[in-house]
Amino acid sequence: MEVFLGILIPFLGTALGAACVFFMKKSLGDLIQRSLAGFAAGVMVAASVWSLLIPSMDMAAGMGRLAFVPAAAGMLLGMVFLLGMDRVIPHLHLGTQEAEGPKTSLKKTTMLVLAVTLHNIPEGMAVGVVFAGMLSGSTGITVAGAFSLAIGIAIQNFPEGAIISMPLKSEGQMSRKKAFLYGTLSGVVEPVGAALTIALASVIDPFLPYLLSFAAGAMLYVVVEELIPEMSQGRHSNIGTVFFAVGFSVMMVLDVALG
Repeated sequence: MEVFLGILIPFLGTALGAACVFFMKKSLGDLIQRSLAGFAAGVMVAASVWSLLIPSMDMAAGMGRLAFVPAAAGMLLGMVFLLGMDRVIPHLHLGTQEAEGPKTSLKKTTMLVLAVTLHNIPEGMAVGVVFAGMLSGSTGITVAGAFSLAIGIAIQNFPEGAIISMPLKSEGQMSRKKAFLYGTLSGVVEPVGAALTIALASVIDPFLPYLLSFAAGAMLYVVVEELIPEMSQGRHSNIGTVFFAVGFSVMMVLDVALG
């Protein structure tokens, strides 16, 4: 029951954020979107370091001076994986008119959802790997530590859900219910990916240090490739940087206090 609740928490964050479309009349302003992008980036960087990379190195402590190998190798592989996904999945980011990936006849709204879904893949992997590590009992990852990551990702998923549903309503000329549905569906990949990872826990146990850092690398790719540019675009402002610090601090406190 704990694991089931844990993998659902991030998805609930996305759904609650998407629900903003029902009680907010206007689309999110530029400064708000940049603030939320900065906050999400801060949470993801802190989660990558405190909840994924450090546990990966701790698990590989028996390798002595080479304890960094699983963390470094996994992180680079995670970045390469997301780079490949970026190339093969057609998607469109908010604030841009040119789609990325292969040419397609998909609608703009569909590609907007695919862009957010692409971001959510590493987050689902991260939650699944951490809970798989907790279940194995050999990683030092506690129930509280696993839940701290799930809660942290849920917190940053809330603004992400709002960022996708609000523009879909205002720009896509669709109903509130449909915009909410699209925003919510963008987060479905997280519990699905987490559940699949946990189901394979017995098989992946020897590779957990690499998988933890793999998820970290994928998350860091999203931060550098998408979130940092989003929080910095438009008229110069430090708002994104400020909220990056806030997001990083929130996730760090969660991990240390609960872990």
